[in-house]
Amino acid sequence: MPTRDEKNFDPNSLKGKTHEIIFEANTFWGKTFDVSLLILIVISIAVLMLESVDAYNILYYKYFYYIEWVLTILFSIEYAARLYAVKKPMKYATSFYGVIDLLAILPTYLEFFIVGTHFFMVLRVMRLLRIFRIFKLVQFLNERNTLAYSLRRSWPKISYFLFFLLLTVCVIGTLIYLIEGGNPSSSFENIPVSIYWAIVTLTTVGYGDITPITPLGQFLASAIMIMGYSIIAVPTGIISAEIARHKSGDDLEILVCQYCSEETHLPNAEFCHQCGHPL
Repeated sequence: MPTRDEKNFDPNSLKGKTHEIIFEANTFWGKTFDVSLLILIVISIAVLMLESVDAYNILYYKYFYYIEWVLTILFSIEYAARLYAVKKPMKYATSFYGVIDLLAILPTYLEFFIVGTHFFMVLRVMRLLRIFRIFKLVQFLNERNTLAYSLRRSWPKISYFLFFLLLTVCVIGTLIYLIEGGNPSSSFENIPVSIYWAIVTLTTVGYGDITPITPLGQFLASAIMIMGYSIIAVPTGIISAEIARHKSGDDLEILVCQYCSEETHLPNAEFCHQCGHPL
């Protein structure tokens, strides 16, 4: 039995057309919107980076200021249009991309209302928050749905692997502490420090701030380094196996539900697997 929202939804209405342009990418205007927004995001990130260079900021501060306000107004219009186009604006506003959209415009407005020299550090933080706009670029990668779907499918296996890895570094940290801890010149002062060393060594990072000095400790360290290469490959293999099941990014289409904004739907799906509403 269709709900009242389903009966009132008309794809040819202004709201339906707005939703199609903003959330879908298989139409001319949808692609035009995505490309235009992509260009604006790149410009915004470039301006943010150039602002951090004192020489450019002194010379072109006025231009940066005006460009930022133009971009903020355009992003504000886009954010308002997204809220208008969905059936449940609050649900979109609290979603990952909704929060990112808000962070794309909020810093400039806060910077405008916060005045006084003692707020300089706050203003600096607000400016740097604009870097979150880079996450909006993810919306334009068609492969993101395949990757997100594969990560969700892989998460149970990866979580078991991470739990096993946590146990492993605890055991290794305790062993190296037993081996090296009794030496007065050793840096392995306690088990937490030893576990830190185990994590650094197992991940093959090797800062070198803590090193074993006994032959047995060095032998254990060598074994951990070799083991680290195989351990790093495990999560990669798990995720790759899931991606291989979807031989290409075409297996997951970008069909966006207007009711809950869920995007990862299977091919030819007629209903949203998240909320059950028709697509």
